[in-house]
Amino acid sequence: MPQQRIPCPQCRQPIVANVEQLFDVTANPQAKQILLSGAANVAQCQTCGYEGPLATPIVYHDNEKDLLLTFFPPELAIPINEQERIIGPLIKRITDGLPAEKRKGYLLSPQTFFTFQSMMERILGADGITPEMLKAQQDRVNMIEKLLSATSEDVRKELIKQNAELFDDQFFALFGQLTQAAAGSGQGEIAQQMGVLEQLLLEETEMGQQIQSQLKEMEAASESLQNLGEALTRDSLLDLLVDAPNEAREQALVSMARGGLDYQFFQILTERVEAENDPAGKEALEALRERLLDYVNEIDKQIAARMQQVQRFLDSLLEQEDIGAATRANIRNFDQQVVQGLEAMLKEATESGDQEKLA
Repeated sequence: MPQQRIPCPQCRQPIVANVEQLFDVTANPQAKQILLSGAANVAQCQTCGYEGPLATPIVYHDNEKDLLLTFFPPELAIPINEQERIIGPLIKRITDGLPAEKRKGYLLSPQTFFTFQSMMERILGADGITPEMLKAQQDRVNMIEKLLSATSEDVRKELIKQNAELFDDQFFALFGQLTQAAAGSGQGEIAQQMGVLEQLLLEETEMGQQIQSQLKEMEAASESLQNLGEALTRDSLLDLLVDAPNEAREQALVSMARGGLDYQFFQILTERVEAENDPAGKEALEALRERLLDYVNEIDKQIAARMQQVQRFLDSLLEQEDIGAATRANIRNFDQQVVQGLEAMLKEATESGDQEKLA
């Protein structure tokens, strides 16, 4: 973000701050996260100690979702004609950076918001995140803060009991993210406190007990697959699934051995169904086959959705003028799936002889 010399919002003494008015997701896939995280346009004053957000006009753009949004902090009292003078060059930058086929009508009518919160809700709403979902998320964050500040384990247990509906899978996903963030930012003491709290949550909540049960099934599934070693075949994998004590074990085995549940595997299963003479046994095998197909389809949907995200991410990088700089700016997003996606694109470009894309 460009640095500017501005007056401190509190004491008016001159300070240097990073000020960014344009957040173009199409040009920089990280722009949305930077804006939503509150990491942008923050001031620190060495004179009075002020640390907080800067009131600055913002233009947000996402070509894929046809979003062109503007926000002018009301405290700045910027007249309409001055607003147009400010956003005009920014919108021109956006338009100039787009290929002709992506210049759509929405660029001619930006949406103006009177509060930063309402603009955030519009951005998140385009991702299917509603204000109700945001409130639920904030309720979870508030609960984590209350639990961490509780004076004793008994107080924590009472809070858990009184707010049982909050402790769902999304709560534990958020809790895990916050724990990782605390550990990664050097907040070891908080991370340690959250580790202790997590154990209590696993023991005292219904979802926590389900998670512990799932972990035990994953461990048992992993052990059974490892014990087979080189003897692991489609037939032996099917034996494990037939003998699985519950559906959680079935799901664990499928998630670990998805590659083995191919067309040939289901042929073997169908042959067993047809060869089964006991009506109850045949019915059990048929039900197992339906469950396994459901598990496999769900896993494949998740993989396909992730690969679509990977494809969009890589395409956005390839559209940049300086691909190297864009790659360095987004290097943290290169996980194993992104690298696999890139390798697939390299192979496709090689086979099609697309030298420009290959380069």
